[in-house]
Amino acid sequence: MALQQLFDDASSVMTVISFATFMGIVGWTYLLHKGSDFDAAAYLPFADDTNEGGEH
Repeated sequence: MALQQLFDDASSVMTVISFATFMGIVGWTYLLHKGSDFDAAAYLPFADDTNEGGEH
């Protein structure tokens, strides 16, 4: 039964770690974001290429 208890404890710890990670991502996204950074990233697909010849 000791092995079962170990798995139960590991599952509980991973649930707490996963929830803390999720809340950290949500907090970073909604509370600590810089709107200018997201606006600049949103327009990246529409930026003109500087290389007109099609060469990479």
